[in-house]
Amino acid sequence: MTEAYSSDLRRLAGEAAREVGLSLKEGVYCMFSGPSYETPAEVRMLASLGVDAVGMSTVPEVVALRQMGASVLGLSLISNLAAGIAKAPLTHQEVMETGERVSRDFIALLRALVPRIARSLPAR
Repeated sequence: MTEAYSSDLRRLAGEAAREVGLSLKEGVYCMFSGPSYETPAEVRMLASLGVDAVGMSTVPEVVALRQMGASVLGLSLISNLAAGIAKAPLTHQEVMETGERVSRDFIALLRALVPRIARSLPAR
């Protein structure tokens, strides 16, 4: 787990993002099992540990894939501010609206990224 997320795949994602005019950020992702949003106290704890984003998935899948020897790229769409950061209470509606609003950009990123990944695979 020294390199849970492949540096080669992260580089390809950065190239694809630049191609479609997006800016990707890298950071520390933490997972809570949910299905609930974090409390303000949990958000403060995570911030003190250096966590940049938190979600309810990704980590178990990455661990399993790395155990199988797969190269992994994690892309997270940050859909809301954490509890205690935003002035308004968190709502599922906000998450859904954000996802809808940025879906075209996310699709464009994937369309630019997937061929790059395919080209980087060893020839069979």
